[in-house]
Amino acid sequence: MNRHRYAVCALLLGSLTLSACGGTAADAGDQPRQGGTLVYATGDDEPTCLDPQKGGNVAQALLGTQHLQTLFYQNSSGEILPWLATSWKQAADGLSWTIEIRENVKFSDGTALDADAVKANLDRIASPQTLSNTGRLALAKVASVEVTGPHTVRVDLKQPDGALLESLAQVWLPIESPTAFARGLDTNCLHPVGTGPYMVESWTKQDSVTLVRNPFFTTPPPDVAHTGPAYLDKIVWRFVPDGTSRFAALQSGQVHVIDVVEPQNAVAAKGNPTLRTLIAPRPGEPVELELNTGRAPFDDIRVRQAFFASIDVAGALRSVYLGTVPQSTSLLSSATRFNVPAPRHAYDPAAAAALLDQAGWAGRDADGYRVRDGKRLSVVLPYSRFIPLENGFYEQLQATAKKTGFEVKLQPLETAKWWIANNTWAYDAIPVYYTKNSPDVLRITYTTAALAESTPGSYHANTVHLKSADLDRLLEEASQTSDDARRGSLYQQAQELLGAGSYTLPIYDQQTRLAHQTKVRGLRLQPSLAMPDLYDVWIA
Repeated sequence: MNRHRYAVCALLLGSLTLSACGGTAADAGDQPRQGGTLVYATGDDEPTCLDPQKGGNVAQALLGTQHLQTLFYQNSSGEILPWLATSWKQAADGLSWTIEIRENVKFSDGTALDADAVKANLDRIASPQTLSNTGRLALAKVASVEVTGPHTVRVDLKQPDGALLESLAQVWLPIESPTAFARGLDTNCLHPVGTGPYMVESWTKQDSVTLVRNPFFTTPPPDVAHTGPAYLDKIVWRFVPDGTSRFAALQSGQVHVIDVVEPQNAVAAKGNPTLRTLIAPRPGEPVELELNTGRAPFDDIRVRQAFFASIDVAGALRSVYLGTVPQSTSLLSSATRFNVPAPRHAYDPAAAAALLDQAGWAGRDADGYRVRDGKRLSVVLPYSRFIPLENGFYEQLQATAKKTGFEVKLQPLETAKWWIANNTWAYDAIPVYYTKNSPDVLRITYTTAALAESTPGSYHANTVHLKSADLDRLLEEASQTSDDARRGSLYQQAQELLGAGSYTLPIYDQQTRLAHQTKVRGLRLQPSLAMPDLYDVWIA
């Protein structure tokens, strides 16, 4: 998820570059073995709710991929394939989609999948009572869902949505058992019920979630190596936030797979014949620093430009990430369609100083910080562990910005407090990333509608506080057309407009970073969001 990439051997799947390194390959004569327990140690946050329909973050997606499924499946070329849906048809005016649902499918509680179940799920995601963020935003253009047959639904739209099928291929919009919904939101958080190869057996908070094989499973992904039940009997998904402890557990054989592999541990795994790594960029927006233009000092473009010119991104990546993470050059990740490479923001203290002089921040106080009208040029920057940036990066940012005259006030926060700071606009600069399998992520994170100003203190995806009618027009049109050439042109224009405004500093592509024992076979990443998929996994 963070740190760096080692690519001794690489497999290019469309726009998804996988790096699988170290260890030895499986013998050609090896045959998959049924049974056994796999222990997976995650360094991501422990979810507060296991149901990704509520909230919608990466921690939920990592675990949810093992037991939940979606209507559609997006392959490594970006093509939409059937999964729990068998076919779909768009109306001529683009304002509705008719979707046929797979028959003879059961949820892990025995409930049958049908059109009523699909409607119940889409209505639930869109309902404010569910407290969905990611899923609700993805369905923002849905007006209603109508059941037109036992296994047929019609999704009616407020306006055409060219990204709808991509959204319905994300694990944050899974199809879950409507019978389980009747238990209430809190109970469903503990034990969501899906159609995937595994099902939740138990959750011991601050320790682990146990998954067991789903006896009703009949719907493998379209691009896997086998059909039928999963190979493993059980998965124990442990929460191990300390990177050193995670890697030590992998080396000692206490766990089979770990994620959030740190740079030095990836190096060690590369040289260990019993370990392998699997690393790939995720789609969406890269790990980036965004500036709050809704208040001083970053309501002035000259100060924004000066701040970016004061940050030595390349130098920090070299020293903190051992020079192994490429600096991002786009507002979309390299795994996202229609990303437009742009010149990197250069570290240029002289240019930064000149810009600050022009903006009226010409004086300095006794500590060397810029001042104007007796006020120091300060930048409040809250950050949290779940944002994949090392502490050393923030410290180097703070040090280089000080040379130009910025006082960067770093605020390390627990995840819940970081969200409060974000939602209440209590920041000048903030590190973020957004995982989505579509360039429509730009509409979700930069349009005026994403400000959520009508509900103070609520979630907002537009963290730069941008209001631009021109950008809104480009991104709305891009979201409504299904013509790839037109989409590409509109997304290019949007990225160029955003780049000219100096609102966002791309740092590096967010990544899924796994290390595993070589006896773990069949480990893969689902191409839609680059999430690990344990369905094909068996233990040699």
